[in-house]
Amino acid sequence: MKITDLRCAVIGKHPIVRVVTDEGLYGLGEVEFTKTYLKPFVLHFREALIGEDPTDVERVMLKIRQRGSFKPYGAAVSAIEHALWDIAGKAAGVPAYKLLGGKVRDKVRVYNGSIRRKRTGDRPEDYAADVKWMMEQPQNFFMVKQGISFHSNMKDSVEGFHYGVTQKKAGYHGAMDQGVISERGFNHMLDCVVAMKEVLGDKVSLALDCGPGWMLPDAIRFARAVEKYNLMWLEDMLTGDYVPWVNPQAYRELTTSTSTPIHTGEQIYLRHNFKELIEMQAVRVIGPDPADIGGIAELKWVAEHAYMHSILMAPHGTANGLLGLGALINVCATLPANYIAFEYPSASDPWWEDIVIGLPKQIVKDSMVDLLEAPGLGLDIDAEAARKHLKEEDTGFFD
Repeated sequence: MKITDLRCAVIGKHPIVRVVTDEGLYGLGEVEFTKTYLKPFVLHFREALIGEDPTDVERVMLKIRQRGSFKPYGAAVSAIEHALWDIAGKAAGVPAYKLLGGKVRDKVRVYNGSIRRKRTGDRPEDYAADVKWMMEQPQNFFMVKQGISFHSNMKDSVEGFHYGVTQKKAGYHGAMDQGVISERGFNHMLDCVVAMKEVLGDKVSLALDCGPGWMLPDAIRFARAVEKYNLMWLEDMLTGDYVPWVNPQAYRELTTSTSTPIHTGEQIYLRHNFKELIEMQAVRVIGPDPADIGGIAELKWVAEHAYMHSILMAPHGTANGLLGLGALINVCATLPANYIAFEYPSASDPWWEDIVIGLPKQIVKDSMVDLLEAPGLGLDIDAEAARKHLKEEDTGFFD
């Protein structure tokens, strides 16, 4: 089998990758909806892929892996890798998880980071009302994650929140503010945590997406201050999102200063860039994203290495879309016992649920997702239904 074409179309807000072969099989991969601009980065790999056997996934990846980088530029490589595993599974007639070592669980646990409504504000009572609404959703999530501090609007809406420079209309997703947090800002965050925990109790766990942007002393003080609330983790306080470095030494100092679990990793590309973070035991939880790290095999390698160092695993995925959900389900079915849950990605537009083939009507039940048993990553796109969402330049995508 040989690759005859690499195509990419922006459907809605997601760049969708399609790897085409001479035997009629094709594979699909999806880039986050926040990265519409990555279509040219995907397509510049076309000449490198044509003529290769897509079922030799690692051999193909050796040609392109070094051309990726930290988020967002690892996404193009990652989506291609997903498409290759999709083809490999279809060629073998088995779900992709069978090719990654087989399943260790029959259902995969997920948490809520994407099913949300617009919050009424950034006051403690607004956060309390928000998590109450989340608790009432039919998915019955065991855990919810909320953005605070630099990963929320409170950095702007709370007067005098921090002493750093504030960016206005930066023009891109993930623009980072940084600075020392004021006493007012610090106390406001604590009040929000207390309000949410009063609603959630011990029935639904709470994690906080915090940054990046914190200074280390503030991070240490806050992590210690919330210890009594038994949070699942504090995420991306020092680095994260689009920060193209790791800083494991600072994370280790933060981690060893508190009993609150510290989490990072969504922006990190390749296992090599997790090496120090894991081997120094600089965090308690890592959260690589299969759509940024370099693919699902790359994520599995990192999970196994983390397992050997007693570090927990909670993959990121909030914006990965429904095809991205297929990749998450397949790889997380194979992960070792350090796996907690992955961040469930919902449809970025309601019509995605009408054009993706292979998902049950109710995807999440009691915070669990069934495995996908169709060959490959288990999902497809209804070409006819999707055509009305294509731009004119992409009309040949499904041909």
